[in-house]
Amino acid sequence: MIITTTPYIEGKRIVEYKGIVCGEIIAGVNFVKDFLAGISDFFGGRSGTYEEELIRARDRALEEMEKRAWKMGANAVIGVDLDYEVLGQHGSMLMVTASGTAVLIEDKQEN
Repeated sequence: MIITTTPYIEGKRIVEYKGIVCGEIIAGVNFVKDFLAGISDFFGGRSGTYEEELIRARDRALEEMEKRAWKMGANAVIGVDLDYEVLGQHGSMLMVTASGTAVLIEDKQEN
């Protein structure tokens, strides 16, 4: 499935707009990761533990969005937007939302 942030797919014709599709993930960050991230912050480095968690959450949100698009009969999602929020007491939860427009595109390029 093609997933893109652009409003169209170059060389492909959109045959049908299926509708808005979303994928949401809420992930908790445990105290061990908080501790390791705090050490990294103290010494001025990047927080690899949080970066890994963010990447994992983003990938899962995109996978959820893709599954929902397939269920709608789409073979592509255009105009994708990713949003990140921190939730919960002391910001202990990370929410990632992926949204876009599920579409059906032609398989063959017209001449």
